[in-house]
Amino acid sequence: MAHPAYGVLRPVTPTASVMLEDNPGSMTLDGTNTWILRAPGEAGCVVVDPGYEDAAHLTRVADCGPVSLILVTHHHPDHVEGAPWLAAKTGAPVRAFDPELCQDAEPLTDDEVISVAGLDVRVLHTPGHTEDSVSLQLDDAVLTGDTILGRGTTIISSLGDYLGSLRRLQAISAVVLPGHGAELPDLATVASEYLAHREARLEQVRAALRQLGPDASARQVVEVVYADVDPSLWGPAEWSVRAQLEYLRSS
Repeated sequence: MAHPAYGVLRPVTPTASVMLEDNPGSMTLDGTNTWILRAPGEAGCVVVDPGYEDAAHLTRVADCGPVSLILVTHHHPDHVEGAPWLAAKTGAPVRAFDPELCQDAEPLTDDEVISVAGLDVRVLHTPGHTEDSVSLQLDDAVLTGDTILGRGTTIISSLGDYLGSLRRLQAISAVVLPGHGAELPDLATVASEYLAHREARLEQVRAALRQLGPDASARQVVEVVYADVDPSLWGPAEWSVRAQLEYLRSS
C-alpha cells in the first residue's frame, strides 16, 4: 500500500487516519506514522506517537484536533520527542507505559481500556523491541508501534519478551497500524510470519556459534549471519543478535 505525501492526513480505517512525518531513514523507513484516532462524528481525537519535535508536522497534527489525549507506544525519540510540544500546544495530557514520559496523567497499564474520542482503546503491553512498548487495540485494528512494522523486521532488546508479545498478537485478527511503513491487512498472519522469521534467525545464530565457538561475540555472529546485508546495518543487527545470544545462553 502506498504511503501519502508527507503531512497529508490519510484515512485508513473508519476510526484511524495517519499523518506521515518527513523523517525517512534506515530505522524509520518512510518516516514516523502519527496516528489520529476518533469515532465517526466525534470532535475530539487521540494522537498516537507525535514523532520528533518538528513544529511543522506537529502543527498539522494539532490542527486535526481538538486533541483529547496523546498516547506514546514507546520511548524512542522518533515517537515521543514531540509529545511535550504537542501537549503544550493543545493542552492534552500525555500517557505512556513509562511514567517518565507522562504529562498530567497516569502511566498506561496492561489490559486497561481507555474510553476517549468515542472509542474504547485497549492497552496491550508488548515488550521486546523495548521494555516499555505497548500496542493499542481498537475494534478493527491494532496500533503496533515498532513491535511490528509495515515492512521488514524490527530491532529487539529482549527476545524472550518479544516472542511472548508476538504470540499475544498472533491471537488477534485485525488490521495492523504500524509505527513505520504502510498498514497491513491481518495482525495474526503478520505475527505468525514474524515468529517464523525469529525462529529462522535463531537457527542461523546457533549455526554461527557452532562455527565460531560458544563464546563468540555478537559482532562476530553478525558478520556470519548478516554477511549478505549492507554493513551499514550491522550496528542495529548487533542489538538483535545480542538479544538472541542472551536468550540462547539463558535457556
